[in-house]
Amino acid sequence: MPHFIASDGARLFYRDGGEGPILICLHGLTRNGCDFDLLRPLLPDHRIIAPDARGRGLSEQTSADTYTVPREAEDVLNLLDHLGVAAAPFLGTSRGGMVTMALAARVPERVLGLCLNDIGPEMEPDGRMRITTYVGLQPRENNIDERIAAMSDHLPGFSGVPARRWREEVQHHFAETPDGLRITYDPALRDAFMATLDRVPDMWHGFDALAGRPVAVIRGANSDILSTRIVEKMARRRPDLIRAEVPGRAHMPFLDEPESLAALRGFLAAVEATYEN
Repeated sequence: MPHFIASDGARLFYRDGGEGPILICLHGLTRNGCDFDLLRPLLPDHRIIAPDARGRGLSEQTSADTYTVPREAEDVLNLLDHLGVAAAPFLGTSRGGMVTMALAARVPERVLGLCLNDIGPEMEPDGRMRITTYVGLQPRENNIDERIAAMSDHLPGFSGVPARRWREEVQHHFAETPDGLRITYDPALRDAFMATLDRVPDMWHGFDALAGRPVAVIRGANSDILSTRIVEKMARRRPDLIRAEVPGRAHMPFLDEPESLAALRGFLAAVEATYEN
């Protein structure tokens, strides 16, 4: 399995598949690179590289004080260097978008563009508080089937989700054990998140660092993290912002919805056009 060694010695996993222009995909806070498996057949002309952030999925669990946006941005830079990739466009879901904006603020020449999935340069406080109700906590359900049956309670802002999608979601992010269903990331992530709860994220410097590069944003219509207020503020700073809103989705869209795919494909076309000239 492909791994690389981060600058602090952590052993981190990544998925790398497909041929064509590279798209780096970064997942959300408690998730892993499996989130982008469904994109591979939908973007057959792209090479999709999706790491598991430290402490998540198949990457090494380090410690709470290393589960930070700056450290995770450094890890992505280490991955690019490991692969010999000078620069690439990014797709960032939630935390992954924050990590990419941090990377753009530090080394903008390595980010050819960014498609943000239900995240912006700031977050609504109600959404941040909701994260505290689950991050780092073990589920109540005993097995995968019980969790699938409870998904509408856990994610009430979602509707019209096929049963197969819920099953994929649960299988990617939980594991059955003799002690019941368990999360597939380091529970210490809770300590890292709670330590920053009273610090409101402000990533506008990273967003502004993307000037001259394509930027897109996909918003779940029922999202409590990315409001229309924030999207409008983004659009005022970037009149060329590619936008999509996905009905029946909260935080965050799965990316296989028609609205999500249209925005993502428009973004990739804009990247290609920008760097052909």
